[in-house]
This record gives sequence, C-alpha cells and structure tokens, in this order.
Amino acid sequence: MIESWIHILNLAGVAVCAISGTLMAFQKRMDGFGVVVLASATAVGGGTLRDMMLDLPVFWIEDTDYLYVTCIAALITIIWLRLTSLFPYHYLLVADAFGLALFNVVGIEKALGTGAGMAVAIAMGTITGVFGGLLRDVICREVPLVLSGELYAITCIVGGGAYALFYTLQLPDIWCVVAALVTTVCLRLGAMRWHWELPVFRTE
Repeated sequence: MIESWIHILNLAGVAVCAISGTLMAFQKRMDGFGVVVLASATAVGGGTLRDMMLDLPVFWIEDTDYLYVTCIAALITIIWLRLTSLFPYHYLLVADAFGLALFNVVGIEKALGTGAGMAVAIAMGTITGVFGGLLRDVICREVPLVLSGELYAITCIVGGGAYALFYTLQLPDIWCVVAALVTTVCLRLGAMRWHWELPVFRTE
C-alpha cells in the first residue's frame, strides 16, 4: 500500500513542480518550447539526479506517466494564465513549497528502499526536493531559492529528521510520510511568511 502512496506523491510532486516551472516561464515571457523545458527541468531534475546517484533506472524513463503529468500540469497552468493578466508570484512560492515537501518524502522513501541508511536517505530527499528548483532558477538567471536567506533546503533536512524520528519509534510508514510532509511544508511556509533565516555571518 505504501508503494501506491509514494507513486501518488511522486506524481503530485511532478505536477506541482511543473506548475512552478510554468509560472516562472510565464514571468520570463518564454515561448512554448521554453515553457516545456523549464517545466520539465523543475519537475524531474531532482529525481533524475537522485536516481543516477543511487544507480537506479531514471524514474521518468522507466514510467512515462511522469512526462504526461508534466505536460498536462503545464498545459492547465498555461490555460489558467491566459485568463489572468497578473503574475501570481505568491502561488509560485506556495507551489514550490509543496513540491519541495512531496519530493523530499519520495527521495527518502526511494533511498531507504535501496537499503541506504537514514543519513543518506535524508540527503537524497533534500537533493530530490531542491535540485529541480535550482535548475529552474539557474536557467532563468535568478538567485536560486536554495541559496536565498529564508529557510529552504534546511526544511527538507528537518522534515527528514521528523521522518527519522517516527521511523525510529517504529510507527507505520504512512505516519513517517505524513510527519515529513507536514514538517517540511509548515517550516517552508513559515519561513516565507515570517522570513525565518539561519544566519552564519554577522551583519553590522
């Protein structure tokens, strides 16, 4: 049953990240090909890197449903954007937050499924969550969200910590998943709302 849930979460993550990529393409006034490239890079970039690092078949090559979901999500977003004249930047950040959380869980679960330790699983979850958005921002010549002041990648790590805690307590997998999702989303949305940061250097 948990495999079915993870598949659904992965599809949802791909769709949400494709939406965020399409929103960014709209902001940058890209053409149709640019929209497809940016939506796809955002949707499958993190999972592709994760699977290559874990020496697994790349998920969207093994199951082309992910490509169809990417295209459908991008198309629906394009239609919606054609009906409005304002760029919903807040929606981009919210979509990115949910995509971050969904991919974080998928990365953790997939790594654990290969027999990797929890530390590696949390790292894979973080990579899965942040790399697609990193590609999107670099392609668009934006300062990547992962490098901005507000908490971003750290939310994946804390979400992974919540997963690890529930896992150590031997709670059902679904509760581990829910704990990681809720923690990551709430922390990221809180960082957006109240500008939570993790300062390293003093600013005079």
